[in-house]
Amino acid sequence: MSNLTDRVSYLMGLAEGLNLNDSTSEGKVLIKMLEMLSEMADEIETLRRDHDELDEYVESIDSDLSDMEEAIFGDDDEDDDEEGCCGCSCECEDCDDCDCDGDCDNCECDCDCDECDEDDDDDRVVEYACPHCGAEMTFEVDSFDFDEDYLCPACHKPLFPESPMDEE
Repeated sequence: MSNLTDRVSYLMGLAEGLNLNDSTSEGKVLIKMLEMLSEMADEIETLRRDHDELDEYVESIDSDLSDMEEAIFGDDDEDDDEEGCCGCSCECEDCDDCDCDGDCDNCECDCDCDECDEDDDDDRVVEYACPHCGAEMTFEVDSFDFDEDYLCPACHKPLFPESPMDEE
């Protein structure tokens, strides 16, 4: 910005060379305009310096924030490359078409990956042992009805007897 300051100094030198003085109205106007230009050039130079300092400071804060985000949240790009739509190691992208945001426990996408199918089966089936005879059975979580009274197929007693607290 010193270029602007130098140019104003040059103009002031020209005015002195012309022997401008305060005795004429034109001389007064030109001298005051040159003084004002000099003050403006100094102010602009100060603003430029302050702006450069703030720019460096903001870049420093941005860098620190990026480091903090990486430390807290990790590098999301690496996770996307290593996992499929539901966290498995396959390369399916079916979840991109639905609103599950990669949470395939609540997803209705059709991923054909064996690993995903195994995970889905494990999440949707619950094994249960009869409290009376110990017979084991499985229930599908999606179709389980909490209002129904389930009976054991082996001993025909209620699988989920009412607790003493329910009776009170």
